[in-house]
Amino acid sequence: MGEALLSISNLNKRFDTAGGHIQALQNINLHVQEGEFITVIGPSGCGKSTLLRIVAGLDSNYSGSVTLEGAEIRGPGIDKGFIFQEHRLFPWLTVEKNIASDLPLSNKEVRRKVDELIELVKLKGFEKSYPRELSGGMAQRVAIARALLRNPKILLLDEPFGALDAFTRAHMQSVLLDIWRTNRTTMIFVTHDIDEAVFLGNRVVILEPRPGKISRIVPVDLPYPRKKTTTSFQELRLRVLNYFEKVDELELMDGAGI
Repeated sequence: MGEALLSISNLNKRFDTAGGHIQALQNINLHVQEGEFITVIGPSGCGKSTLLRIVAGLDSNYSGSVTLEGAEIRGPGIDKGFIFQEHRLFPWLTVEKNIASDLPLSNKEVRRKVDELIELVKLKGFEKSYPRELSGGMAQRVAIARALLRNPKILLLDEPFGALDAFTRAHMQSVLLDIWRTNRTTMIFVTHDIDEAVFLGNRVVILEPRPGKISRIVPVDLPYPRKKTTTSFQELRLRVLNYFEKVDELELMDGAGI
């Protein structure tokens, strides 16, 4: 393996509050290769979203090193796409204008790229629709297309399907994998769902809380497309669940003062 696209080394992050210091992340070390699909899972409050914000350049108050293509991340930029749990579309803009964002659709190259992305996220025929006319899954597909418009080196997804119903969520997982296989955009996907983490990721990163640190990194050596009903999938799911339950036990012990 060559040099990692994203390198996180000895990352520590704490928040200063009136009641003292809260160590959000401790000694995080993670190296992500170009084209990888990494899923991150852990209990609420373990620092998953904080980690994504740091990689996105939205939080620079930390110690350690976070580099993208060997350069220290100093702030947000078009080389990093970010998808939130809420789609955050502009309600007054159509699908195609939301994807184009601040770029003019009158520009032929922008028009071509927007049309390609509409095809990619399977929204052909909805170009002129407004967010209020879309389902939750469709709106998230628009958000993903918007994030991909400028060809980011890495796409960061913070529980983007958490508010969707089970059927739509399963469909969106397949759509996202189709996008990943087509573009090979490096992705880091935060989730609470173990099935989702195993279904999507090349590696599953398990975080434990207080302070947030990597408990285990589990490689997922299952071919795509994956079926959640297969024996191999269920065996790997149980393995991740076992690690995850150990993290929960540590949290309960910590909460009990043991």
